[in-house]
Amino acid sequence: MNNLSIKLTLAILLASDITGCATRTPQLDERFGEAVSSAKALQIINPDAALNAEVPDGMRGKTLGAVMDRYHDSYKTPPAQSNVFMIGIGESGASGGR
Repeated sequence: MNNLSIKLTLAILLASDITGCATRTPQLDERFGEAVSSAKALQIINPDAALNAEVPDGMRGKTLGAVMDRYHDSYKTPPAQSNVFMIGIGESGASGGR
């Protein structure tokens, strides 16, 4: 065999291998992300809320400012360490002897 026929054969084999790996999974690909999109849509009460320029009723500016300050301050200090009880570490309830 000459060098050209070997290269041509390898090129054909490589091309067929690549096309074999590139097959689609239409049942999976067409519906990919559908569960996330539907769950997100169910969690949004008013999808057009960003278009509403009116101030919402119920809270005043000072109250909201205090709430936001308190929220931001809560991340400045780390949470307090809680005590963890380790019961029975290294001990066995069953006896190995007869």
